[in-house]
Amino acid sequence: MYPALQIMYKETEGRADGLVIIEKCNIDVLKRWQGKYKNIVSINRNSTNYEVDEVICDGKKIAIKAVEYLISLGHEQIAYVGECRNETRYKGYVEALNNHNIDVVCELIIETKQTEVEGFEAMKKISKLDELPTGIYCVNDITEIGMLKYLNKAKMRRYMPSIISSDDIEEAQFTNPMLTTIRLPRDEMGRLAISILLDRIRGGHTSAARIELEGKLIVRNSCMAASENAWSDYVI
Repeated sequence: MYPALQIMYKETEGRADGLVIIEKCNIDVLKRWQGKYKNIVSINRNSTNYEVDEVICDGKKIAIKAVEYLISLGHEQIAYVGECRNETRYKGYVEALNNHNIDVVCELIIETKQTEVEGFEAMKKISKLDELPTGIYCVNDITEIGMLKYLNKAKMRRYMPSIISSDDIEEAQFTNPMLTTIRLPRDEMGRLAISILLDRIRGGHTSAARIELEGKLIVRNSCMAASENAWSDYVI
């Protein structure tokens, strides 16, 4: 058994009526939770395929919205920065390009974990490509912040890609340029998850329930038309 599971089993033994899972959960871990808790609700970008109750903001749709915004600005050389395996945002990136008859270029797919440090390293890799992308879809804001830090450190004033991400964390509006991103309705997702969980605990429903909310495009100034060259520097 996973160490974290052992600790949680011990700490909640007989004292919890339900469980809220936030973010992606391995199916094996989810099965173990189901053996412990009758009442579970998941808050995530990725569906559990009705294994448990869930409130989702579909990662695939988030990515499609982000990439289509870049395409609307005239970008066709669009890179992807994030995880690929079993990742709905990667699937959305590919689908958006296919929908607009834009080739998926392997060199423009930078598979990486979603941290600031990894974002810094991902931007370093992109900067060394023979053909630099004009647009980049980065799966979350914290990774994008790492990318901007690399651009600032490297002083790459002649390379100014449009970058869009998702989440809309608080720091997204305090970077320079401020991050264009897809906002997740976190507060609403949390409230709905608790409502669903309480309803299940009270016997209000027995079949797996799913509520899906939409992400919202937040336009700031980290994206521009492909023909423009508006940034003179990157500052965090």
